[in-house]
Amino acid sequence: MFNVFGFYKFKKLQSLKKKKYLLQKNLINQNIRGTIILSKEGVNATIAGKYEDIKFFINKIKKILDIKIFDSDNISKCKFQPFHRGKVKIKKEIVPMNLSLSPKTKNKNKYIEPNKWNKLINNKDTLVLDSRKPFEYDVGTFNKSINPNVDNFREFPKYLNKLNKKKSIAMFCTGGIRCEKASIYLKKKGFKNVYQLRGGILNYLNKVNKKKSLWKGECFVFDNRISVKHGLIRGTFSMCSGCRKPISSRDKKSTKYEEGVSCPNCHDRLSNSQKERFRMRQKQINLAKKSGKKHIFQKEFY
Repeated sequence: MFNVFGFYKFKKLQSLKKKKYLLQKNLINQNIRGTIILSKEGVNATIAGKYEDIKFFINKIKKILDIKIFDSDNISKCKFQPFHRGKVKIKKEIVPMNLSLSPKTKNKNKYIEPNKWNKLINNKDTLVLDSRKPFEYDVGTFNKSINPNVDNFREFPKYLNKLNKKKSIAMFCTGGIRCEKASIYLKKKGFKNVYQLRGGILNYLNKVNKKKSLWKGECFVFDNRISVKHGLIRGTFSMCSGCRKPISSRDKKSTKYEEGVSCPNCHDRLSNSQKERFRMRQKQINLAKKSGKKHIFQKEFY
């Protein structure tokens, strides 16, 4: 059994190349996989490994980055290692929005605990805003929520500028980090009543009983589990090899679905040469399966 640990921290970081080297070295030594993003404004990561390895590595991360507690973190279990490899990246921002965020400005955000979230979004005067990408929204979301329908988070401010400043806005995303910046942006624009779900959807699904939940569907995650349900157990979605978008069991019944090749989302957009190339790749995967081997492009981990 593997532990999947997600976390972020807004904190001024220096000597990023040195910190990247130390973290990458420890990733390998501790058999940890996943992605860690570093920037001058902080760290954002999701990693996976055996319990003792994760526990040891978290302490290493805190020591290397001089962190006492994370701004937010979540942990779940998985029967397989949901990442291909471990990597550390240095980027301009841990959330690309052309907006720097400091611990001082972040502390002004209004957080709503999962057990109080339902009351807020049930209010008819509350605008429930899903700040994720459209394909994530299609996998699952909260009742009455709306989605900006932007594929690049840098385009998000253009949508936010259209909102009514007098409205109460309840904002959420997967783990909370995208809302941190979006909330600050709205406040700078004069919005007064902006709230965000503490710990994001993952925290809600982990703490709120399914019978009392206002969540519909599953939650997309950026690893090979593809989606999770209440209790953060693995969901039912798969990944299309043609377009790299999540697909449901219903999508697989479509005539436009072909394993390893296409789905209803990309079938009409792929060229014949692309489909043929994907078919050859899937053929190699199937041959590897028959011989009891694992192909480099195989996406199944269970």
